[in-house]
Order: sequence, then structure tokens, then C-alpha cells
Amino acid sequence: MQLWVGLGNPGPEYAMHRHNVGFMAVDAIAAVQASSAPKKQFQGWVQDGRVGGDKIVLLKPATFMNESGRAIRAAMDFYKLAPEDVTVFYDELDLVPMKVKVKRGGGAAGHNGIRSTIQHIGDPFRRVRIGIGHPGHKDRVTGYVLGNYHKTEIEPLSDLLGAIAAEAPWLAQGDDARFMNGIALRLGE
Repeated sequence: MQLWVGLGNPGPEYAMHRHNVGFMAVDAIAAVQASSAPKKQFQGWVQDGRVGGDKIVLLKPATFMNESGRAIRAAMDFYKLAPEDVTVFYDELDLVPMKVKVKRGGGAAGHNGIRSTIQHIGDPFRRVRIGIGHPGHKDRVTGYVLGNYHKTEIEPLSDLLGAIAAEAPWLAQGDDARFMNGIALRLGE
């Protein structure tokens, strides 16, 4: 069993924020792969399902970004999972928009949701970093991250989320390189 977590902020006013792309990725996976209806549990919304042949629990913490680690820890404790069984999907300023990179371990790089996750479960979890690009100056980061995707970004975002969901079975199998390559091929890169 694996726990896949999308990071974001709860509420309709945040739904299209760049900071919520982790929520969007988990929603896309739930829509494409077999999963149960969402239910409130572990201070968030949970869906059980299968990705390929693997049992996956999808979690969207309702704790707001800065406290995401609490919900992740609660789900891990319930299912008796180790940090290595956890994959976190989140926005990454240091990647160009619509690029996806997967890695294990590392620091928070200023991301409050990742910082909270590290505080609650340690750092050996897998990270699916979804590029949102950088606004150019550090003074503009907060407004940019907490801003909605521009209407010109919606179609590429939809394509990206569809590719993440379609290639998710490779991620479930632990073939991170094939997952990333599959996404790149689907996006014509």
C-alpha cells in the first residue's frame, strides 16, 4: 500500500491557485484511476483505489499548506506506513511551468507544505515536483504562488494533469524515470 498526498489549501477560493497543483494532480489521478468517493478522514479528504495493480490511498490535507504534515502523519499511523511509502505532489518554483521531476529526500527549499511534512514524518518520502516557474523576483513569489493560473495556462495544465494521471501506474511501480519520460512524451517534449 502507498499513500499519495496532494498539497494545497482547502476551499473554492484556492482551487485554481498555482500552490494547489498538488491537489489538482491527486484529483486527476482519482478521476482516471479506479478510486472510491472522497471521505473526510485524517484531517483531510481520502480516496482509496488502485493504480495499476497497486493499492493507493489518495489524501488531500484540509489543514492548509503549513500544517500538511499532521494529516500525512495521521494517515501513515492508521495504515502503518513508513515515510518511504509516501509520495507528495506539490508545486515547485524552481522548475519551469508544466515540468515534472521526481526525487526522494532533500530539504524543503522554502516550501511550507514540504517543511511541515518533513517535521512530521522525516525526509525520505518521494516528491513529485510540479513546475510552476518563478515570477522573477523574490518579492513577487507570494502573490504568484497564491494566484490563479492564467487563462493561457489552463490548456497546458489540463494536458499535464492528464499525463500525470495516465502515467501514474509507473509511479506506483516505483519506476520514477519511466513516469517522468512518459509525461514528457505525452506533452511532446
